Amino acid sequence: MELASYADFAVRLVNSEEPGRGTDALTSVEAVRDLFGEPSRASAIADESDLPRLRAVRVRLRGVFEAAAEGDEVRGVDLLNSLLVEYPVSPLVSGHDYLDEAGRPRWHLHLADNAPTATANFTAVACMGLAIHLTALGADRLGICQAAPCRNAYLDTSTNRSRRYCSDRCATRANVAAYRARKRLEAAAAQQA
Repeated sequence: MELASYADFAVRLVNSEEPGRGTDALTSVEAVRDLFGEPSRASAIADESDLPRLRAVRVRLRGVFEAAAEGDEVRGVDLLNSLLVEYPVSPLVSGHDYLDEAGRPRWHLHLADNAPTATANFTAVACMGLAIHLTALGADRLGICQAAPCRNAYLDTSTNRSRRYCSDRCATRANVAAYRARKRLEAAAAQQA
C-alpha cells in the first residue's frame, strides 16, 4: 500500500466544495461514504454527524493547500500539524482477504481502522497521506487551480514542478481564454493603427 496515495483523500474532500461557485457536494451521508471510494468499516459507520465535522475539516485542509500555493510553507505545515494532532493515526497491521501464492496473508497497514467516527478515520488517513506527500516532495507540490473560477486543490506530481491547474479541462479553458484575450488585444491594436 502506498501511503502517499492517501493524500488523494485530502484532495477529494477539499474539492467536494467549490466556494467560488457556491456548490457543495457534501450534503448527505451517502456523499460522505463516496469520499472513501471503496466500502469500508469507516464508511459504513458514517452518519449525519459526520457532515458538519467533515465540512469543518475541509475548510482547514483547504487552508493547508492555499498556504502552500501562496508560498507560505510554514503556515501550511502548521495547519496540517494541528490536524494531525487532533486526528492521530493509529496503525494496525492487517492481512484480511489478501493471500499470497502460498496462502499466507499479505500483511499491510491500516492507518485508522479503529477510529471512533468516519470523520476521524477519513481525516487521519487524509492528513497522513498529505504529510507523506509534503515531506517527500515538498510543500510547493500542493496547489490550488489557477483557472478562474475554479479553486480546486491538486497534488503536483509533475517531474518539473510545473502544474498550475487541477485538470486538463481547466488547463485547456485557461489557455483558450488567454489565447482569446491575446487575439482581442491584437485586433484592438490593429484597429488603432
